[in-house]
Amino acid sequence: MRIAVTGSIATDHLMTFPGRFTDQLLPDQLDRVSLSFLVDELEIRRGGIAANICFGMGSLGKESILVGSVGSDFADYRSWLERHSVDTASVHVSDVHHTARFLCTTDQDQNQIATFYAGAMSEARSIELKPVADRVGGLDLVVISPNDPDAMLRHTDECRTRGIPFVADPSQQLARMDGADVRRLIDGAAYLFSNDYEKALCEEKTGWSGADVLSRVGVRVTTLGAKGVVIDREGEEGVHVPCVPVENVVDPTGVGDAFRAGFLSATAWNLPLERAAQVGCTIAAYGLEAAGPQEYGLARQAFLDRFGAVYGAGAAAEVAEHISCPNP
Repeated sequence: MRIAVTGSIATDHLMTFPGRFTDQLLPDQLDRVSLSFLVDELEIRRGGIAANICFGMGSLGKESILVGSVGSDFADYRSWLERHSVDTASVHVSDVHHTARFLCTTDQDQNQIATFYAGAMSEARSIELKPVADRVGGLDLVVISPNDPDAMLRHTDECRTRGIPFVADPSQQLARMDGADVRRLIDGAAYLFSNDYEKALCEEKTGWSGADVLSRVGVRVTTLGAKGVVIDREGEEGVHVPCVPVENVVDPTGVGDAFRAGFLSATAWNLPLERAAQVGCTIAAYGLEAAGPQEYGLARQAFLDRFGAVYGAGAAAEVAEHISCPNP
């Protein structure tokens, strides 16, 4: 099953300031702020939703096709992804923009000052999917994850035109899109991903009820954080899948992307929906325990043991036939 994942590709530059931002702000000078902070730490993490999903799939041994736009500074990141079974040949390289960046400084009270530079991501709207499909011999599924909004709409429209099943995953872009665009993104999707807040926002924006949405998509997958996942299909009773326990939450960034990676990998293996969600929940637990969205590693037997402890030996045996984590 050939899966193309469209969406953002970015790096996160995370800095730590040992003091308090509020101590540097003068109440009578707020109309002309000019501040500089000497930080103690800088972490540069690979990120971007599409790249995170592809990395997670590769960690399970499932190759995916990354589709997005980057700058000429992408060489090291490309090498990293290719080492994790990600096909990057369809990534567009901008001649004028850098790869998207998220820059964030956090003080000792966990207050943050952040800036997001979209950069090359704005050129994703120029990417057509047909050349991607022609290069790999056809596409079985296209994931439309958060990206330049015009790119998301273009990819969705092209999937409909060419009859390619697609996953609607608008998440963070829901807030900035109007109802017409949200309806255009999700109508006819084979799968619709969201968390519980985004589920309500989607219905509010579109004016569709939950039943209306189910009549327009094949499968609706709603993540509930520590409460697990719910899978809904029209005319069927919803399926609830509990999450995998996590003892030490390190960083929630990219956990939803890790879940999608597991779900999509299991879907490519033709496992049932419940099993797909269980694989997603297991890899999400690893994501929660790592400092960054691409900093976890999977070892096959340890993964299966953890999976089986929650979902049973029989379920683990089904997954074991397919999983091939690169790590021992």
